[in-house]
Amino acid sequence: MTPVAAFVSFRLGGSDGVAVVTESWRRVLHGLGFATRTVAGEGPVDIHVAGLAIGAAAPPPDEEVEAALDGADLVVVENLLTIPMNLPASRVVARVLRGRPAILHHHDPSWQRARFRDVTELPPDDPAWRHVTINALTCDQLADRGIAATTVYNGFDADPAPGDRHATRAALGVADGEVLVLHPVRAIARKNIRAAVRLAEALGATYWLTGAAEEGYGARLDAVLASARCRVLHHPSPGTMSDAYAAADVVAFPSTWEGFGNPPVEAALHRRPAVVGRYPVAAELRALGFAWFDPHDAEGVAAQLAHPDPALLEANRAVAVRHLSLDRVTESLHALLGGSGWLPMRAAGRDPLAAA
Repeated sequence: MTPVAAFVSFRLGGSDGVAVVTESWRRVLHGLGFATRTVAGEGPVDIHVAGLAIGAAAPPPDEEVEAALDGADLVVVENLLTIPMNLPASRVVARVLRGRPAILHHHDPSWQRARFRDVTELPPDDPAWRHVTINALTCDQLADRGIAATTVYNGFDADPAPGDRHATRAALGVADGEVLVLHPVRAIARKNIRAAVRLAEALGATYWLTGAAEEGYGARLDAVLASARCRVLHHPSPGTMSDAYAAADVVAFPSTWEGFGNPPVEAALHRRPAVVGRYPVAAELRALGFAWFDPHDAEGVAAQLAHPDPALLEANRAVAVRHLSLDRVTESLHALLGGSGWLPMRAAGRDPLAAA
């Protein structure tokens, strides 16, 4: 019988970082021999449990979560036992999972967010569980709290679909000679929208923000965009995200904090220059070999756009493929699952890439 891996979170199936990484892990575990199931409070998932949603009025009954996970041989908890976006729901999931094989996949723990620093009960621990972080910083911080973890960097398709630049720019109403700065994020304070707008202003470019305002940032966002001295587009891609990257001339990511930062890596794979903030985990990624522009270096970005350096773009792509491909995630999860005795029989003892 095919073993089942269930993915559980507040919301899944969207374009935010947790949802994107969950989908990549789902693909990897499927390749390693698991059937998969998604469970969340929101999003296009296999099983909806309304009480898991971030804005749920009440947590789900234990029995509802147990039923959603019935038959699962492995449960992967995506950030729900990491950050207190719905603490009552987190407590339910922790109770239900006691003694069961589970991977707690940590994206951004409570102590890394000022408004959650007083919450100390997450993440919980259990001998049956394994902890995985998306960066070494969090892995070290968990160790300081007595929790052993493994770091598995986010993984990406090494050969993403190329996207349709002409059709996407036409749909956006962006002219051929118009510089387009793509900011593919949710609109929240730590994404540093103002810095991205300033970059577009300095470049004489159009600023394109794809994500909606969240976490009470709507009024501030309206003010920032209203004061922008450049053309502003604020809506999702009219096509795929590959189309969005194809349409863009430069990708802005001047965040003040991120648990990882998918867009700069995606930009590298789509051969687009990226402007990246100096948040701590960005230093980890830069250490892999990425050459990204600083948010204050509009002159350097302008020079790259005026006289593109293909070698820079190819070098960034090579770093992404070497260190952050789905193959690397497959190798890491194969080792983790094998060491825990959770690897499906058909994948055990085989080369992980052959198994996938």
